[in-house]
Amino acid sequence: MALDLRTISMGLISAGLLSGCATKGFVREQTGAVRTELSAEIATERQERIAGDEALRTDIAALRSDLQGLREEFGARITAMENGMRFAFPVNFAFDDANVRAEDRAGLERFADVAGRYYPNATITVEGFADPAGSSTYNQRLSQERAENVRNLLVEQGLDGMNLRAVGYGENRQVVEGAWGDQSGAEKNRRVVFVIEAADAAAAGITQNNMN
Repeated sequence: MALDLRTISMGLISAGLLSGCATKGFVREQTGAVRTELSAEIATERQERIAGDEALRTDIAALRSDLQGLREEFGARITAMENGMRFAFPVNFAFDDANVRAEDRAGLERFADVAGRYYPNATITVEGFADPAGSSTYNQRLSQERAENVRNLLVEQGLDGMNLRAVGYGENRQVVEGAWGDQSGAEKNRRVVFVIEAADAAAAGITQNNMN
């Protein structure tokens, strides 16, 4: 009987040792699996980050090229504002007229393309102006019509109308003080400019760093 008890005891001890070894082996296997999984996740995140950085560099280069094109082809001027930037184009109007001139459509179409690609979530205000001929009330209405006509054209080009505002400022903020009708510089007073607000931070920063 004693022999049997010893045999049983040794068997139990051996079983316990084997069980302990199996447990340690299982833990090692699980730990290795976790490490492998973590390594794979880290590698994937690194690849995604590299791809994201590459895409950002591509977008930056494209934006810079488009801004340069706006300046060289259409004489655009870009100035920084507290919450965005102001795009000034040579988009002007005939005396006592709110219709968009045919020669200005190409510039407006290009602006719509750039704004739609780089500032899709921004609020864009179309500001209209008039020369000082006529009453303040009339000039206010005329400048509003100019802003609305340009806004409508931008919507036709695909910009989101919900993000576009048209505001007339009448004869305020004249470029050439007092010039009206066919006087020298009067056409510059009959204009629209664009204000982009709350634009994507990265795009806004790039734009502001590439102003003339």
